[in-house]
This record gives sequence, structure tokens and C-alpha cells, in this order.
Amino acid sequence: MKQQFHYATVSDATEQLHKQGFTLDLSLNGNYFETDGQKFPADEFEIVDLYRYEGPSDPADEATVYALASKSGIKGVLVTGYGASSPDDTSAEVLKHLHYKYQQGGK
Repeated sequence: MKQQFHYATVSDATEQLHKQGFTLDLSLNGNYFETDGQKFPADEFEIVDLYRYEGPSDPADEATVYALASKSGIKGVLVTGYGASSPDDTSAEVLKHLHYKYQQGGK
């Protein structure tokens, strides 16, 4: 699946996704997405869209912006980094599973 780059920067992507109704800023902690004291099981979410950004020479500039939606209608944005800011092993497995579903067309 070829990635499309729709926004010039991470901040442009998050701003536009918020305007499209992805209003929650999510963080991934193990098997859960969290925001403002709320916790949601990650397996209830699907990737609607994603945008990958790579810095010209510094790996610290690399990030992925995810537009996520749950079956119950919760919509949010998750931004992950690479290297030192990459997710822990459990969170990495959750993202791998979400990527697989995304590549399979949400199946």
C-alpha cells in the first residue's frame, strides 16, 4: 500500500484532522488509548488514515500521525515517534496489529 502525503508537517496534519472530527489527542499506553483521564481499549479502534514524516537527516524528526476511530464513534489523533520516543513492546504490537487491519482494508 502506497502512503500518500497530504500535509506538509505533523502540526498541519493534526490541525486538519481535528477539523475533520478527530478531536481527541490520544496516547498509547500498552493495550489502551488514553486522553484526559479516559481509557479506551485499543482493539476497538481502526486506523482511518495515517501520515508518515521523515526528517532529512535526523531520525528524531521522524513521526507518524494516525487518524483513529472506534466502533462506537470515538475519533482521535495519535502521534508516534521513532527511536527513543518509539512505543514500548506492548504498544508496538498494538500498532502492528492496527497496521495489519488497515492494510487489509479494515477486515
